[in-house]
Amino acid sequence: MDPVSQGALGAAAALVVAKPDQIRSVAMLGALAGMAPDLDVFIRSSADPLLFLEYHRQFTHALVFIPVGALICALVLGTLVRGRLSSRAIYWACLLGYGSHGLLDACTSYGTQLFWPFTDARIAWNNVSVIDPLFTVPLVVGVGLACCRHSPRMARSAAMWALAYLLLGVAQRERAEVLGSEIAATRGHAPEELVAKPAFGSLLLWRTFYEHEGAYYVDAARLGFAAKVFAGERAAKFDTTRDVPWLSVNSQQARDVERFRWFSNDYLALDPGHPQRVIDVRYSMVPTRIEALWGIELEVGAAPDVHARFFTERRPSKAQRQEMLRLLTD
Repeated sequence: MDPVSQGALGAAAALVVAKPDQIRSVAMLGALAGMAPDLDVFIRSSADPLLFLEYHRQFTHALVFIPVGALICALVLGTLVRGRLSSRAIYWACLLGYGSHGLLDACTSYGTQLFWPFTDARIAWNNVSVIDPLFTVPLVVGVGLACCRHSPRMARSAAMWALAYLLLGVAQRERAEVLGSEIAATRGHAPEELVAKPAFGSLLLWRTFYEHEGAYYVDAARLGFAAKVFAGERAAKFDTTRDVPWLSVNSQQARDVERFRWFSNDYLALDPGHPQRVIDVRYSMVPTRIEALWGIELEVGAAPDVHARFFTERRPSKAQRQEMLRLLTD
């Protein structure tokens, strides 16, 4: 998730076992340790645009690395609270803060290699959006009140809110999966796997998608007291031989396609508006559409050692904002 959410949850986790006179020091350590795993974003290369996809949410987020990451944080951050906390308290604060990060990221749909190095599978429980103010704001407020009032109870309340919200996300995901299966049935489809993930910003609006006979179908579900579904778009599953027959299988661009296929769990399609762009079907600014949020762009006639270009389209247009509002209110 975003750094604010990670820092707030790290602080709340660390404060659960803090003494009243240690609140502020422990909160600082937990927050900083809770954000530390994302330092892996600096593992990147200008010569290899896809390198960061392989290492972001990899070893720094793995369960087996938590004790090591916490120890590094304790050694570095402990200098900030020297004389106020014991070495044991410093390590425990960093351990709880650092450990919360990968588990929270696994709750999103992006994918986290929790079980590295035993497998490179990207774990995604799909029960909270990568940005969700309803999760983050109460968490930040609870941690802030705990620090101002030196109250461990407020910190525990903040942690309980986070847990309750994530469990609500599980229940909402299951509702979305049922509705997604129902709309698939109206098309005469019985998908082997249907995925539901929250749209950006809340647990109210969800995106469902599945594969059927070589095509991906995306739909949306609004899950208030009364649920409503919105039929979405269809796109052919990306096929290298059919869609980019000019691409040499021995080229670096072909290898980059396979790397991006692993990252996206094979949910690939051509960008409808750009035939040289391969996009991740799982994500779109509007949950009923198949639009590029990110992907790779291939170059016809490129040299064999030239990499594909990674691109993002994260700024919503006016039309996209209007469509999101319609899905939330119609």
